[in-house]
Amino acid sequence: MILKGANNREMGTVTVIDHPLVQHKLALLRDKNTGPKEFRELVDEISTLMAYEVTRDLPLEEVEIETPMQKTRVKMLKGKKIGVVPILRAGLGMLDGVLKLIPAAKVGHIGIYRDPDTFEPVEYYCKMPTDVDERELIVIDPMLATGGSASAAISFVKERNPKGIKLMCLIAAPEGVERIQKDHPDVDIFTASVDERLDENAYIIPGLGDAGDRLYGTK
Repeated sequence: MILKGANNREMGTVTVIDHPLVQHKLALLRDKNTGPKEFRELVDEISTLMAYEVTRDLPLEEVEIETPMQKTRVKMLKGKKIGVVPILRAGLGMLDGVLKLIPAAKVGHIGIYRDPDTFEPVEYYCKMPTDVDERELIVIDPMLATGGSASAAISFVKERNPKGIKLMCLIAAPEGVERIQKDHPDVDIFTASVDERLDENAYIIPGLGDAGDRLYGTK
């Protein structure tokens, strides 16, 4: 399902991945009774399923191979370079799931935390592949709430001049989507759900709580 900006390439698209398996696993993820072990497994599984859709536009080329029967021409990936950039710490929970599908991707890391009083992002770490300027990057984070951290992360990545950027999250709030489309209209967003709203503490409603805490069993 493609939402805002679908027919306007001056604004990135918002793709809601509504595949039944994604939605089923997301429902389990939301359940407050799902413990850290199962939560991590679900995040990993959903990330792999979502990465299938995020990489749909990878270019193909025809090559010749030989089957046990005869020579034939088949389609294979053209060799487009991909990078995956998790926003620490919760984004790490999605990384292995994405790499299962694109194991040749290089990995960058961005460390950002949200100030509990201002809700604004504070950057403490950023390291990208040395050839980032040759790669299309997928920035990953489970939650797109206010959009502040994701917007800041994308800005940090853009300073390294990648070929392009996509944002992949499990759950988004309308406020976060609007922030990304305002700050980075060239970035496509992929999510499994656009939820109702943010509460007074900038948590997504209905959401799933704090993804980092649920991944790692912290408070």
